[in-house]
Amino acid sequence: MNAAVATSVFGAFMVLTVVLGLLAVRRTGTEKGRPAGLSEWSVGGRSLGTVFIWVLMAGESYTSFSYLGAAGWGYNSGAPVLYVIAYMSCGYALGYVVGPMLWSYARRHGLVGITDMIAHRYRAPWLGAAVALLATVCLLPYIQLQITGMGVVVSTISYGAISLNWASFLSFAVTTGFVVISGLRGSAWVSVLKDVLVIGTLGFLAVYVPLHYFDGYGPFLDRLVAEKPQWLTFPGHDSGGLGQLWFVTTTVVNSLTVVIFPTTVAGYLGARNAEALRRNALFLPFYNVLLFVPVLLGMAALFVVPGLTGADSNLALFRMVVDSLPAWAVGLVGVAAALSSIVPMAVFMLVIGTMWGRSVLGAIPALNKGAAGAASGDGGGGAVGGRQKLWSQLVVVVAGALALLLTYTAPDTLVRLSLISYEGMAQLVPMLLLGLVWRRLTLHAAVSGLVAGFTLVCVLVFGGHDPVWGMNAGIVGLAVNGAVALAVTWLGPRAADGRPDAEVLALDDAFPRDGVPSRGAPVSPPASS
Repeated sequence: MNAAVATSVFGAFMVLTVVLGLLAVRRTGTEKGRPAGLSEWSVGGRSLGTVFIWVLMAGESYTSFSYLGAAGWGYNSGAPVLYVIAYMSCGYALGYVVGPMLWSYARRHGLVGITDMIAHRYRAPWLGAAVALLATVCLLPYIQLQITGMGVVVSTISYGAISLNWASFLSFAVTTGFVVISGLRGSAWVSVLKDVLVIGTLGFLAVYVPLHYFDGYGPFLDRLVAEKPQWLTFPGHDSGGLGQLWFVTTTVVNSLTVVIFPTTVAGYLGARNAEALRRNALFLPFYNVLLFVPVLLGMAALFVVPGLTGADSNLALFRMVVDSLPAWAVGLVGVAAALSSIVPMAVFMLVIGTMWGRSVLGAIPALNKGAAGAASGDGGGGAVGGRQKLWSQLVVVVAGALALLLTYTAPDTLVRLSLISYEGMAQLVPMLLLGLVWRRLTLHAAVSGLVAGFTLVCVLVFGGHDPVWGMNAGIVGLAVNGAVALAVTWLGPRAADGRPDAEVLALDDAFPRDGVPSRGAPVSPPASS
């Protein structure tokens, strides 16, 4: 009976999720009499307001990690997991400046992602394609992790009635079903439902678990201090050397990375204007406070369900939920956790599709032969824009199916790649951010720095040297990356670039007013067209 009730609640909300995602496509309309193209699908036509941008970008904070990984880290180690709250909050502060800067640069030049921006900045379409490949390697593990996370959640809240494999397939099917059709706008609509459930369930559990198991926070914290004090200080319990230096360096490198992470940039570019992004940067840290809840509940599980080891520790929170709540409530918590997998997974898939549809497949003339007519300046309608959108949608299905297949057959492949996901993406920071504010950074310098930094990160991480000297390996790679880029800029060749600063840089566009770039330049056709 419990399985039937919880599964019914879960199933009803999954149907609602698909309906919401598909309803969003009704808002896409047409672009100047043409079918909606890549811009509408990939960045919501750059028309999302503060609320939609807020809930969409909150998906970066609340993934399946919030219910599984954060609680598991709290259960296993304690204090070091607070790096998540630290780097997200610092990233939002950086996003106050970086978000409007990237938004205005992309809007001016008709760009729809970081690969577009890099190709345009360095006048090198091949570099956009290479970055798309690198970013895909770093993003695919996140799709697999969300599929796995949802599978674990669904199998657990259904009391084992739904197998892990079927739950994983359901995750892929639901996400693909609406993101292929409605794109970023569909993800934003589903995010509203997700955030209502996340805030409601975490708020409830924050009160319920301490009262139910410990008679309140006072007795719970007293017991934690008395019996598990090492969980409350660095380096935590059995953390493998995750001390203060690791915490600081991880916060720095992750806060820099999150502002240029392709999924974050998709949120930036979907905004109606720059002011929506600034308001968003002010509001999001308040939402981040909720991340304390699964961390504390993971520590509470030390006393309620002791002895969990390995991957089972990630189920610390759900073991308490299933043990103490009625089936319908278990179903609601499961839905919130499942949607926390679906929404970010949808954006990961959409971003991979956009990068390949635009910068890789969309840039190959032979694949776009017959798509006569110029693409719009905003990368939207027209035959070329429509063909790029089609390629992007096909890549979404392929990327999701590949992640699902590897989840079934070789899960360790993507798990190992996930070790370098954030540290690897961090190596794009000099190429993108430094390149958009410093004219002298050359193509050779940016590429040399990226290769040096990414190679060093791979050597350190896969060689078992992360942390290295107590520091996050990513910041070591980033330091080498920047040093090489500066050295090659000053000592290496300098290719002539006759374009004006307004065409190359984004510095003057950091604070446009009322959504209008400061120089008033018209939107120009994208370089890749």
